[in-house]
Amino acid sequence: MLQGKTIVVGVTGGIAAYKTVDLISRLRKLGAHIHVIMTRAATQFVQPLTFREISGQPVVVDMWDEPIMWNVQHVSLARKADLLAIVPATANTLGKIAHGIADDMLTTTVMATTAPVFLAPAMNTKMYINPITQENITRLKELGYLFMEPTSGHLACGEDGVGRLPDPADIVHRIIQILSTQQDLADRRILVTAAGTQEPIDPVRYIGNHSSGKMGYALAEVARERGAQVVLISGPSNLRPPEGIEFIMVNTAAEMRTAVLKYYPEVDVVVKAAAVADYRPKIPAAHKIKKHAEQMVIELEKNPDILAELGELKRHQILVGFAAETQNLEENAQAKLRRKNLDMLVANDVTVAGAGFNSETNLVKLLLADGRWKSLPLMSKKEVAHRVMDEILGVIQNKC
Repeated sequence: MLQGKTIVVGVTGGIAAYKTVDLISRLRKLGAHIHVIMTRAATQFVQPLTFREISGQPVVVDMWDEPIMWNVQHVSLARKADLLAIVPATANTLGKIAHGIADDMLTTTVMATTAPVFLAPAMNTKMYINPITQENITRLKELGYLFMEPTSGHLACGEDGVGRLPDPADIVHRIIQILSTQQDLADRRILVTAAGTQEPIDPVRYIGNHSSGKMGYALAEVARERGAQVVLISGPSNLRPPEGIEFIMVNTAAEMRTAVLKYYPEVDVVVKAAAVADYRPKIPAAHKIKKHAEQMVIELEKNPDILAELGELKRHQILVGFAAETQNLEENAQAKLRRKNLDMLVANDVTVAGAGFNSETNLVKLLLADGRWKSLPLMSKKEVAHRVMDEILGVIQNKC
């Protein structure tokens, strides 16, 4: 699958460096040519000899070592690379790349390459969520660097939280996507909805839900990375919209319906990841409701079912829905797929740890139109987004 591809793997000084040995072994079995660059700190965790034997190539550590061949080594590797993958990427390395610091062989090679650069951060939870680290990651994403988010679990420091390097098999899958399917959605127009809606009770209160929009924003970002023209229609969210997409912010279900129907005729795919409120106050108060009685009754009326309406109007479009359940997941998902005329449904049990609203990860099952289920392991929402886009691509190809 990677026959003839040259991948330069950067290894930085984190305990997860031992997983990179397995990663390189897997990449070589798929036909890739591997060159390894290690930081000095990385050699404290794994010896260069290990990577030399696994990669079949000399390992570069020091900028000032005598070159193996008479060339400018960082430029040579930068030119050879079809992909430069830094696994694991420490907070220190992310910070240096984000600010243009090139003081070792790895960061110098990053500065010299025109190949895609893929970063898989791994570190202590507090280091990962530190605003400085997050600002550096955001900056790098805006500059076009590709990321695979860390997963949650038990860390080497003894804590539980986000910061674990993803499984090497999942990293391989992501690298294959970058190298062999990077533009596989080119010329496709994809509409994604994200986050929850807010239905006003009065000018200061509303009915809403816990959706952060992270899954929908990840889907929009992945679709754009893979070449699609993307429209993201989002309810209120604290997330920054991905670069290079058309972004529309809405508040209520009615506003989302209007925006979706406007774009629906001209898109090829709709992914309805938004958590749209099912009901709204029938008569929102014109002024703030004051606290008087012990109880207050708010009469609700049903919101329009946007997904069902799209299913009825569907012509050439591929329609993908989401189902957040707390019980009878498969039964409810199957009924929703049939009732709303969907091509695929992404279902998850939001009561499961790591799969609910606001989390960095998700644990989903994909239900296809022919009744087949595909269960995915716990993974980052961006990786879930890639798997969803893989299935959408399959549906597109089957219709051609």
